[in-house]
Amino acid sequence: MAQGSADTAVLEPSLGAAPSSYEDGGVTMQPDDRDPVFKAFARAFFKKDLDAMYEVVTEDFTYSILVGDEPRVMNTREQVGAFFDERAGTQTNVRFEDVVYHHAPDATFMTYRITGTDVASGEPFERVGVERYTFVDGRIAEKDVYSRPVAVTN
Repeated sequence: MAQGSADTAVLEPSLGAAPSSYEDGGVTMQPDDRDPVFKAFARAFFKKDLDAMYEVVTEDFTYSILVGDEPRVMNTREQVGAFFDERAGTQTNVRFEDVVYHHAPDATFMTYRITGTDVASGEPFERVGVERYTFVDGRIAEKDVYSRPVAVTN
């Protein structure tokens, strides 16, 4: 993972192993220990590979996101898989850009820009966002997504 500064990192897609050391009895991870977890998570997430994803998230992993005006909270593998299927039918050509990780002691925040095409309208979309990740025992316990639309210019 390329370093943006002492406490930020830029995403580089490559698979990594879960860290072997933790702080505070396995609850809080050092920022450098989080990098391989994020690499493995990102690869699995974008491939929609639930087996690989659940190697780096907790069994009770929670994924929350606002879809339209509806808050979604997914806390089972089946719910996450169903959401992946739903999203595949509504968005195509999805790309994350300008990804930067900001590590705090008890969480990591990822800032990003996402672009793609809305399947129903055929129109491009662009959003900017922040995701908050928490950790338990060297795994991602929570992914909490906040984003807003950006005007798209053709």
